[in-house]
Amino acid sequence: MKTLETLGEVSGAVPRPIFILASASPRRLELLRQVGLEPDRVVAGAIDETPLPKELPDAHASRLAREKLAVIQAETDRAVVLAADTVVACGRRILPKAESEQDARHCLALLSGRRHRVITAVAVRTPDGRVLERVVVTRVLVRRLSRADQEAYIASGEWRGKAGGYAIQGRAQGFIPWINGSYSNVVGLPLAETVALLASLGVVAGVAP
Repeated sequence: MKTLETLGEVSGAVPRPIFILASASPRRLELLRQVGLEPDRVVAGAIDETPLPKELPDAHASRLAREKLAVIQAETDRAVVLAADTVVACGRRILPKAESEQDARHCLALLSGRRHRVITAVAVRTPDGRVLERVVVTRVLVRRLSRADQEAYIASGEWRGKAGGYAIQGRAQGFIPWINGSYSNVVGLPLAETVALLASLGVVAGVAP
């Protein structure tokens, strides 16, 4: 029986590499599906996401994306593996992923009435072991939030597990009058840049890198 690789060799076609998403985020998987990309496998490895002393936000996102790649062992040498990490930053300060109401209140208080940056590092490991990376920054303005605004958002629960304590794709859209850059980046994955990286590796057909 001819395998996919054998058929590719006979026909002269280059078979599409296996595509693995190294992420536990349902938002990243949904974003990929929105542009017609369905990973062959979704595998997430646990890493310590604690910032290093004096680590800057963009360096922190880049390091974590590469560490997520490192803990995933591709099952085939034809695999393209995608990992990403998103950081919300006020100045040099890295805001946490909110796991408690106290975390969420702290984040909302810092973001209220200020601009902040959402930084996503996208790292892709190629079948020959190289790592390609893009770091994308979106700037976001949050209007001044009243105590009632904050408490209503806390009660919604949408903040739980979200970097910076909010999800732009939910009720927090009502807090944001201005955004400069990729909207999907704020959700968790900058799609245009990700598609370009994957296109250059043959995962996406018919899209110029």
